[in-house]
Order: sequence, then C-alpha cells, then structure tokens
Amino acid sequence: MTDAESRADAPEPDPTEVPPAGGGRFPPAARWTVVFIVVMVALIVAIWPRGDDPDPMTSAPPSASGQRPFDAPVDEKRVAEARAAAELPDCPVTGLPESPGSVLAGIVETCLGTGAPYDLGAATAGRPLVVNVWAQWCAPCKTELPYFEEFAAKAGDRVTVLALHAKEGGSNPFFPLTLLTEIGVQLPAVLDTDGRVAAAVNAPRVFPSTVFLRPDGTVAKVYPGVFDSPQEIADAVEEYLGVKVAV
Repeated sequence: MTDAESRADAPEPDPTEVPPAGGGRFPPAARWTVVFIVVMVALIVAIWPRGDDPDPMTSAPPSASGQRPFDAPVDEKRVAEARAAAELPDCPVTGLPESPGSVLAGIVETCLGTGAPYDLGAATAGRPLVVNVWAQWCAPCKTELPYFEEFAAKAGDRVTVLALHAKEGGSNPFFPLTLLTEIGVQLPAVLDTDGRVAAAVNAPRVFPSTVFLRPDGTVAKVYPGVFDSPQEIADAVEEYLGVKVAV
C-alpha cells in the first residue's frame, strides 16, 4: 500500500476530542501569550485605586506615617503667632437685611483672621458675594489667590470677596494662615471646618473653585476652574452678578 493510500484510509479526527497534555492545537507562542495576559490582568487588579484612596485632585497625599501633614496638632501659641503674622482683615459685615432665601442662612463658621464665629448668611446679606474655595496644599490656589485680592481691592463695597478654606485642607488654622503669609495675601477668609458652606453653595470638590452669589444669597454660578488674572474675575462678576469693576 502506498503512502497516499494509507493517508486516504486514516480515520477523520474527532473535533470533540481533547488534545493530550503537552501537545495540542495551541503552539507554544500562543500559550505564552495567554500566560502574559493573565499576569497583566492580575497586576492591573493589584494596583487599581480603591475607593478609600486619596484623590489627587481633591485631597493632599498622606505622609509616610499615613497622617496628612495639615492634620497634625499645633499648639494655640503657634496658631496665635501665625494669625498675627498673617494680618488678615476681619470678615466683612454688610449690615444689610438678610433674605430668607439665602443658601447661607444660619451657617456659622470661623473667621480665619480673628478666630471668632462668623455668621455668613447675616454678614454677607444684601451684596453680591464671590467665594473663592481653596486648600492650603493646592498649588493653583496659591497662584490664583493674589488675583482675588487685587480684584477685591478694586471692587470695594460693591462686591464682597471671601476666601473659603475647604475642609479638605484640614481644620487647623495654622496651615492656611501660614500659606497666606507665605504668598503675601490678605483677604478676608473663612475656615469651613465641617464643609457646611461648600455644601450650601454646591461647591465641587475641585480646587480652586469659585461661587458667585446674588445679593439675596442665591447662587448665580459655580465655576470649577482657575482664573488667570484679576480681569478674568472682573469679567465673570460682570457676567454672573451684573456688577462692572474696572481692574
């Protein structure tokens, strides 16, 4: 019998038959590809961020000990020294009647410059309000805050400007006071230790952010971004609050 006749008489392979171990239909290169894919998936699962990991856009990274630097306790003497060095103005009070529809009604936080309680709804009533939300570890905030100080000086009594230090920056006043001294900014500032102000004005957890409020205490605009000049702030105030300020 010839080779051709032998091949013709050989039975057809069973398509349901499992290949023996060590051989099979997959060449070695294909098997190594499968192994590589499995390993890569395992690595991705291992390094994928968990829900309790810090968000680099909204919170400062912890130190090697797991504690964020601005959560460290600071004695009252050092806080008082930092407050004196910052020379922040007292938080403003318009003296105007408060609207019952104000989103800030009944919210009392700490005025950073004095350490005294500050009733935001009553104190800012009746005048357009610009709230710049920041955190002491936020690099863009350090660049932007001087622009708000310059705008506030030009706006005078026509617009109230407040720097709101977010709870994500920590509750200890020492660190934001030190930062403001470092960059030479002297804006009225509020320490939002429990996040009530940010929640009331619907500020996003993105820093910096700026919220524009009408004289009646309602929110006109929430802007989650960075202003690059006092003129940009003035343009936004004119657009959202209808007040023109020459800078």
